[in-house]
Amino acid sequence: MSTVVVAAAYGGPEHLEVREVDVAAPGPGEVTLEVRAAGINPIDVKSYSGMMSTDESELPKRLGLEVAGVVTAVGDDAVGPSGPIAVGDEVVGYRVTGGYAATLNAPASSVFPKPPSLSWEQAAGMSLTGVTAYHLLEATGVSEGDVVLVHGVAGGVGLSAAQLALGRGATVIGTAAEHRHETLRGYGIVPVVYGAGLADRVRTAAPDGVDVALDTIGTDEAVDVSIELAPLDRIATVAAFGRGDTGIKLLGGGPGADPGTEIREGARLVIAELAGRGELDVVVSRTFPLAEAADAHRFVIEGHAGGKVVLLP
Repeated sequence: MSTVVVAAAYGGPEHLEVREVDVAAPGPGEVTLEVRAAGINPIDVKSYSGMMSTDESELPKRLGLEVAGVVTAVGDDAVGPSGPIAVGDEVVGYRVTGGYAATLNAPASSVFPKPPSLSWEQAAGMSLTGVTAYHLLEATGVSEGDVVLVHGVAGGVGLSAAQLALGRGATVIGTAAEHRHETLRGYGIVPVVYGAGLADRVRTAAPDGVDVALDTIGTDEAVDVSIELAPLDRIATVAAFGRGDTGIKLLGGGPGADPGTEIREGARLVIAELAGRGELDVVVSRTFPLAEAADAHRFVIEGHAGGKVVLLP
């Protein structure tokens, strides 16, 4: 048996329930994980909010795309992207289905070694934001010498994108609330406040112009300022899916977007290596017990977490 969290109905966090379910032995190409931590992402909230689907046949809906844990059983041909998987391995799972759980069966193809230097919480929270950020950089060709504008740089995807861009030798200007600026400067990011006059503030910070603009928040301000300042073919968003008529790149799981499946799958090991070497900081802002998933989702919905939110079984 395993304790799991499900969305029993569409709507808000009040519909999240803790249940006990059977866990079968892993089949061919599967492994069983004892979950030590499960990352929460905004897409988890959206998946049962009603904005993506209201198909009653999908209920109850299991939640959670990324976990970290220990392998407790393996099926035949349990080979991950880094090679064969064995009982006792400390691993990361991404993408998985139903990661909000104490025990979980996952495809071996989604499981790879946990960087020893990372905590369980960090390991569970690095993958989705990391591969999304990597996709943004690859799609816009960020390279040494570029000036990159990141909208929402204090968020999970934004901070990962900024760090990856800095690692490639780019200069990063990022929009964030003023109380985040001192922390952002510590990473080498040039912070600017969003809101009226944003384009002028960015011009002041980047007098020679902006080469790339990456939107992680989806506001009209982010898109409009990006179009004003950067070449259209080097602007990408993972949130403003309704602005595809502008000609900017739409990336991710939204309508009309490029999912970048191969790029993101390949990025998993890159992100793990960088995080393991301390070249990509994974910020965990708060943890909640698995049974308090509803409260954790309310915290995420507030939108000011300032880092990853993680569940602990």
